[in-house]
Amino acid sequence: MNRREMFAALAATAVAGDVLAFAEANPQSAPAAAPAAAPAAARAPAAENVMGSPVMGSKVFDWNAMVDKPNKTGSVRSVCSSPTATLENLEIHISTLNPGLMSHPPHKHPNEELIIVRQGTVETLSNGEWIRVGPGSVIFNGSNQPHGFRNVGTDPAIYHVVNFKTAATPAGSTVFVGG
Repeated sequence: MNRREMFAALAATAVAGDVLAFAEANPQSAPAAAPAAAPAAARAPAAENVMGSPVMGSKVFDWNAMVDKPNKTGSVRSVCSSPTATLENLEIHISTLNPGLMSHPPHKHPNEELIIVRQGTVETLSNGEWIRVGPGSVIFNGSNQPHGFRNVGTDPAIYHVVNFKTAATPAGSTVFVGG
C-alpha cells in the first residue's frame, strides 16, 4: 500500500466513523433498509487474489448489524478480515476499552496498524513514550514498532482499528515487550 492509498483509506475510515456517530445520535435520520441482496447464483463470482483467496470488493458494514462481543477489557465489534485487490489482508475492528484498563501489554507485530479514537481519553505508547490523546486522534503503529494502548479516562474509550498486511509485510508474529 503506497502513501496515497493509505491516506485514502484513512479518510474513508474517518468519514465512516463520523457517519456512524451521526446515525447513533440521530436514529430518525437513518435511511430505509436496503432491498435484499440478489440470490448467490445471480451475483458475479468473487475475484481472487494471488493466493487464490476470495477478494473483498466494495462493501458496506452496517453498525447495527455488527455483534458487540464482550471481553475482559470491554468489547469488540469485528468488521472484516479479508484479502482485497491490493492487500493480502485488511482487518478492521472497533473496540470499547473500559476506564483504567489496557487493551493488552505493549507489543509489536509485523503488520502496520491505524487506530482512530472515536470516544474517550487514552494513552498510546509510541516511540517509547506514552502520549495522551482524545476523540478524533489518529495513531499509526509501524511494522515491528513497540506500541501499547490504555484508557486513562473515566468513561469507556471507543476506537477503530485498521490492520494492513501487504506483500511487503515482514514474516513474524506478535511479540509482547516492556513498556
